Amino acid sequence: MTTITTILIDDERKALAILKDKIERFCPNINIVAETQSPKEAINLINSLKPQLVFLDVAMPELSGFDVLAEIKNPEFEIIFVTAFDNYAIEAIKHCAIGYLVKPVSNDELIQTVNKAVVNIEERSALKKNKLLIENLNVQTFQHKKIVVPSQLGLEFVQISNIIHFQGDSGYTNIHFIDRKSILSSHSIGYFNKLLENHSFYLIHKSHLINLSYIEKYLNEGYVVLAKNHKLPVARNKRQDFLNSLKQQV
Repeated sequence: MTTITTILIDDERKALAILKDKIERFCPNINIVAETQSPKEAINLINSLKPQLVFLDVAMPELSGFDVLAEIKNPEFEIIFVTAFDNYAIEAIKHCAIGYLVKPVSNDELIQTVNKAVVNIEERSALKKNKLLIENLNVQTFQHKKIVVPSQLGLEFVQISNIIHFQGDSGYTNIHFIDRKSILSSHSIGYFNKLLENHSFYLIHKSHLINLSYIEKYLNEGYVVLAKNHKLPVARNKRQDFLNSLKQQV
């Protein structure tokens, strides 16, 4: 069993103690080399100890977890953010395929998230994902942000605004772009629908999630035409709601 060196960072003493206890009981391959309630001390600990994994609280009074990450020159460690429910924080973290736990932390979710982090450590993709998170947090508009897409070649970092639509295909998803060839992702279309919910994407059919910014026509027979001549069907039970959504875009 591979041992993973880890630092725990949370400004709440009780939360830190609970997390430490759970890790020691349920994650025997995790070696806690340091813990701190101080975000500033955390930066020094990370730089000196160079852990493979960091559990990082998002909401801390002195510096946020995101601020701590931004202070590390080359954040090559895997991160598991720990947060009370926060839409903005969780959305930003999800887009970059970084792990997170919502307080109070459940045992099963802790085990699953740690196991995934161990796999990610072996794949050595943390630096790119962490830098992408920092980049996305500095971007003001959602359409200029990027998401991480697992593909046949590895992880691809794609700009949301360049995606025309997602096409579901037997549990996989073809992603079509305005400026490049399509790629096949190992994630289902349901994953991307959830990732991009409440934004300018609409699931017009069980197999088609479209970027509303690229609509050129809606045809009366129930088809939508997107940029680059993508003609796609709109499911009959979604047509009225879809038309209402289009009116709100105008």
